[in-house]
Amino acid sequence: MTIPKQNGASKHIVLTSHPSSFGPKPLPIQWGTSDPMERGPIIATLAKQTHRNVIGTHSGSYAIYRALAVASGALQSDHRADFTNTSPIEHLGPHPSWSNPDRIVSLDPFGAIAPEVFSGYCEQGYDIRPTIAITKAHINMPELLASVEKGRLQIDGKIMKPGGDLVVTKAAIEPVWYLPGIAKRFGIKEAELRRALFEQTGGMFPELVTRSDLEVFLPPIGGITVYIVGDIAAITDPSKPLAVRVHDECNGSDVFGSDICTCRPYLVHGIEVCVQTAQEGGAGVIIYSRKEGRALGEVTKFLVYNARKRSVGGDRADAYFERTECVAGVQDMRFQELMPDVLHWLGITRIDRMVSMSNMKFDAITQSGIQIVERIAIPDDLIPQDARVEIEAKKAAGYYTTGEVLDSDDLSEVKGRGLE
Repeated sequence: MTIPKQNGASKHIVLTSHPSSFGPKPLPIQWGTSDPMERGPIIATLAKQTHRNVIGTHSGSYAIYRALAVASGALQSDHRADFTNTSPIEHLGPHPSWSNPDRIVSLDPFGAIAPEVFSGYCEQGYDIRPTIAITKAHINMPELLASVEKGRLQIDGKIMKPGGDLVVTKAAIEPVWYLPGIAKRFGIKEAELRRALFEQTGGMFPELVTRSDLEVFLPPIGGITVYIVGDIAAITDPSKPLAVRVHDECNGSDVFGSDICTCRPYLVHGIEVCVQTAQEGGAGVIIYSRKEGRALGEVTKFLVYNARKRSVGGDRADAYFERTECVAGVQDMRFQELMPDVLHWLGITRIDRMVSMSNMKFDAITQSGIQIVERIAIPDDLIPQDARVEIEAKKAAGYYTTGEVLDSDDLSEVKGRGLE
């Protein structure tokens, strides 16, 4: 492989932690305005530091790989993307929620069309990059074919094709945080939020505490993928039914079929309900968030598995949350308060079928102003035997169910397999 010679223009390290060293004032961002030109573009380019008007960089957690590519000589540090033919296959919005600064604080509603609506800035030399990409695809899961064989789904040739291919529109979304809005969402002072973000990342972003003029932060975390089944217009049509499954990543179950949790079975069930709803003339939406192990991470997740399996008395439902808290110090770090933003980006105001048992997701969505008509629990026959510990513990903790909720004595009798 031929390693490209790096552009030698930047020989000095330019610190951007104080306005005086930053140079000219960056383009302002007026968050929550309906006119994108009035709102202003998100500029996180590193090629021209004087253009940057946000903290952080594009690509979320993958920004570190970009840095490695530049350091190794595989990528030119001043590379400018050619966005020819990359525009969204389907256009979503704008919706009224886009101009409500309380509805969307964790993503850029104009992120998919940034190179288009801010083309004037591009012509002036600004490096404008999308933070959302929208395309079409086919997905195929063997469980869906099984649903066809059982008569729950139909091959209609449009939504579901012969062979089980499911036609979807999908959007990839990078996180873009409006810090004043994030702080307000959690009921804390912006200064407290900035300091915690700075200190708990080992001082990775000094601008968090020194640049109060920069109100937008692109955090180095995983993003969201949205899968839409059926007619996109049906999402905002009050006369059409809408099904939604909000799913937090679980690599072990979603991809490899681990049976210690209900993640893949519930994801598949959610997709099935979405297909059924789309085939009724409505639409289905799957929100897939990169929050592995309740956002505690996979290492912590596996440590908790070990602790559960090795506990005195074995893996028990009555100790399910306790073992997590012993290792992580907290039961859950997904912070569903930010989750409804993507629903508001889609223009959703009512969900007819919410495929979820989570009280945290339900509360976050309804408190954000979205109506939920029906909640759908995972069918009992889809729950793996070893996942009974998880599901019974969650039901006892307040998760939605139409079935029995066990008391503490019965809960202690629900056990999973040991380490094998």
